Amino acid sequence: MDQTLQGKRVAILVTDGFEQVELTGPREALEQAGARTDIISASPGKVTGWNHTTPADEFTVDNTFDSIRIEDYDALLLPGGVVNSDNIRSNEMAQELVRDAARANRTIAVICHGSWLLISAGVVQGKTITSWPSLTDDLKNAGANWVDQQVVVDGDLISSRKPDDIPAFSKAVIEALAA
Repeated sequence: MDQTLQGKRVAILVTDGFEQVELTGPREALEQAGARTDIISASPGKVTGWNHTTPADEFTVDNTFDSIRIEDYDALLLPGGVVNSDNIRSNEMAQELVRDAARANRTIAVICHGSWLLISAGVVQGKTITSWPSLTDDLKNAGANWVDQQVVVDGDLISSRKPDDIPAFSKAVIEALAA
């Protein structure tokens, strides 16, 4: 195992209905690089990933939104999935974690529909970002500069469009945390 990220911690914020591969792909890459990842959700217990529109595997929640402090983490990872993203964006505690991460200059890595949470948290204005194409208007209306690229790095914000981008997305996140 490459120990590039030894001692780094990443909070993965999700609710039920996240796009499973958008959690498992980056998580595996981060852990192989030596980082510790924690699944953080609204409630303790389990969360269910989805493969597009079909429920898939359950994952154990390590902590809840209201029980962590951003100071304990080096980065946030925000997987997409329409159901997850629509639910998490209205959770005030998840929004506050995103705002805290932005204020603390922590890496925020977001893929696909995950940027809905960034919009609701009010942290995309003036940022260049990519996402699933259907979020283009939402991001532009929130003041972001939306671009159609595999990976976009704007300061501490790293974004990607879709599951096909996961290898490049994971590489960018690891590079940011290793710097």
